[in-house]
Amino acid sequence: MDQHETALEIAPQGRDGGSQGLARQSHGNEEKKKKMGALECQCFPSRNGNGNATGGWRFSGLLLANQGLATLAFFGVGVNLVLFLTRVLSQDNAGAANSVSKWTGTVYLCSLIGAFLSDSYWGRYLTCAIFQVILVLGLLLLSLSSWLFLIKPDGCGDRVTLCTPVSTAGLRIFYSAIYLVAFGYGGHQPTLATFGADQFDETHPKEKSSKGLFFSYFYFALNVGSLFSNTILVYFEDTGKWTFGFLVSAGSAVLALVIFLGGSSGYRYVKPFGNPLPRIAQVFVAAFRKWDVIVPENGHGLYEVEGSQSAIKGSRKILHSNELVFLDKAATVIESDMKVHNPDLWRLCTVTQVEEAKCVLKMMPIWLCTIIYSVIFTQMASLFVEQGDIMNRKIGKFEIPAASMSIFDIFSVLIFTELYRHFIVPIAGRLTGNPKGLTELRRMGIGLLIGMTAMIAAGITEIARLKWVTPDEKASSLSIFWQSPQYILIGASEIFMYVGQLEFFNGQAPDGIKSFGSSLCMASISLGNYVSSILVNMVMEITARGGNPGWIPENLNAGRLDRFFFLIAGLTAVDFVIYVFCARWYKSINVDNNEEVINGEEMQKH
Repeated sequence: MDQHETALEIAPQGRDGGSQGLARQSHGNEEKKKKMGALECQCFPSRNGNGNATGGWRFSGLLLANQGLATLAFFGVGVNLVLFLTRVLSQDNAGAANSVSKWTGTVYLCSLIGAFLSDSYWGRYLTCAIFQVILVLGLLLLSLSSWLFLIKPDGCGDRVTLCTPVSTAGLRIFYSAIYLVAFGYGGHQPTLATFGADQFDETHPKEKSSKGLFFSYFYFALNVGSLFSNTILVYFEDTGKWTFGFLVSAGSAVLALVIFLGGSSGYRYVKPFGNPLPRIAQVFVAAFRKWDVIVPENGHGLYEVEGSQSAIKGSRKILHSNELVFLDKAATVIESDMKVHNPDLWRLCTVTQVEEAKCVLKMMPIWLCTIIYSVIFTQMASLFVEQGDIMNRKIGKFEIPAASMSIFDIFSVLIFTELYRHFIVPIAGRLTGNPKGLTELRRMGIGLLIGMTAMIAAGITEIARLKWVTPDEKASSLSIFWQSPQYILIGASEIFMYVGQLEFFNGQAPDGIKSFGSSLCMASISLGNYVSSILVNMVMEITARGGNPGWIPENLNAGRLDRFFFLIAGLTAVDFVIYVFCARWYKSINVDNNEEVINGEEMQKH
């Protein structure tokens, strides 16, 4: 009997498994589960060891406060970094923009590291704590390096007083410090978002609704934190008080860590599920080994363990889907699988394990389409600041720091958060019949379109700025407030794009890789920064030929920054078309919401 016949004849023997006998043999097999990297899930109990209630808004509120303070600390460095590089370290405009893009990209790339450690080994709580300690150390080292090595003479880097050249040792300490900040904040962010979502039980309708609301407040807290750093701290740094600004950021990070640790006895905890990489690799290897096996129609009879639990203990089962059916070969039972007592995990995988791999693959096209939006987002920390720095920044005798214009983005986020909840959701809900108003995928698509209009607005502002340039003057006479529309539009787009991303990737990620799902949003920002850096280099390489200054020269008055913004808008339009196609193809994860898995034996005390 060949493999084609074996697969077809054995498959119908059991709906939940290729063979019910084989499923019974594997059910409860602890050795198999250890091989899969599955650790026992400690799902959130409603009360702790003292009988007090855990989780809910009381303790997620501490996490929101932690988010706000940690964000204040991070943006106290990041929002003015491009000006620090140009004024203190004497980098040119294009070089500083690239340096900021690479640093910000590293920040969010580190989110993947934090998510992996959280899902696999450390758990959410320990991961958050460790990365916050790293953030504090980085900020303290940055404050020390700026005081001892960089700000010489005192108060330099204020547009008037020039700084003395920095020593090699000072530069090394500075870059070590800011990349420690990148590592700490990047690893902390996605894990904190997932840890906050853990405080709400999806099996209870009220708490499930609160969980969706948490992501909106999470992004709200992020912007409240950045409001202080983008106004007060930016002002002090812009006037040469760089060390003071860095010390305030360090103090904020310390306070955030204290608040986080203060809620330790009341959080709901989920133990790690083990390394997901071997589980996913096993699916591809098993499918490749059975490349010539015919998969049963509609997934009938594919292998799955018996009972309410999946083989990844503590993780809910995922029901079979009809997409990416070539991976179903990994769960197709053949004759050789029946001859062994314990199935070889590199030859036979459960439906849940296969669906976990499918979920990762299905999310990738959507995720890739969000990267171009992050290219838009990163302009606020680089080229928007450089553009504003050579506009009329005066209100009477007071001079507005260019980086402070991001308060329009922050207020836009705060206002549109409430507008979305109280007006858009009810209206869209009546029109679509969806209680959420708009699906996450539709929200992300709208965010792309609004982001594109922000780039068009930035290009129009640059055209106007160039018209108001006085010969032999560096700054244009055009008011910096002409930048406000581009900031406001980006803020509005964030509510649709980034909040939608947090909800989508966290909701569509299987139980065993929830932090990974949240980290995809951060990783999108990371790659967006790298893509922005590549775009700047390519544009300058092409446009600066033949003695031309290029689009983004040292003297922006001699360049065409508007064309760069229009280029990004054009790329976003193309990306939107691709995104619509991917969104229409996407099918949501189908989890077996058997409450026994969540509320039964897995409910334990921390």
